[in-house]
Amino acid sequence: MSEMPLLSDLDLASLLCSRVCHDIISPVGAITNGLEVLDDEDDEAMKEIALDLIRRSAKTASAKLQFCRMAFGASGSAGAYLDLTEAEQVARGFIGDEKVKLLWDTPKETRPKSEVKLLLNLLLIAVSGIPRGGEVTIRMADDQFSATATGEGAKLPEKPASLLQGEVAEADIDPRLVQVYYAARVARELGYAIDLKLENSALTVVAHRAGGEASQADPEHEDTAREV
Repeated sequence: MSEMPLLSDLDLASLLCSRVCHDIISPVGAITNGLEVLDDEDDEAMKEIALDLIRRSAKTASAKLQFCRMAFGASGSAGAYLDLTEAEQVARGFIGDEKVKLLWDTPKETRPKSEVKLLLNLLLIAVSGIPRGGEVTIRMADDQFSATATGEGAKLPEKPASLLQGEVAEADIDPRLVQVYYAARVARELGYAIDLKLENSALTVVAHRAGGEASQADPEHEDTAREV
């Protein structure tokens, strides 16, 4: 396995900003379109449709910004810890309730910011493996974090897997791939490594102590996961 390339701080910040802009440009554009309809349209039915579009798009934009703030940013917290219950709420807002169902199985406690960021970034990687939608289960133990995505057409994301194996050149890390790179950097700072595994239509993304092996998920936890 080769070493993952090391981006400069400026390049990492630039690519992460591009990633955030990419995530929110669609709902913000929809809000703009809705406002234009309100300005130009006299039909009351069309105005109501436009208002509904604005409401839904504003909610989506807000959810994505809150998620990005916690997953990539300083989160506005005065301390060095984040509440996992708050992280769950932010994750649910980001995921929504249409295409992907989120099950959240973590202790109700505060954890260091970097650990919460890592968990949310594992969620993003897992979701990328179920393009047709499905179910994602989040778990956190003392020394292992995981996100397991199941669904029709589940796949191992090729580029993220290659990046984590050190098989992607620095020049090939773009705004889409930078999220996986960032997750790997956060994991390394914590002394963790990230593994991806596809088995029986389930993609599991695990962060475990570097040098150790990822343990198998306990099936008994399935009943304790909190579902949307």
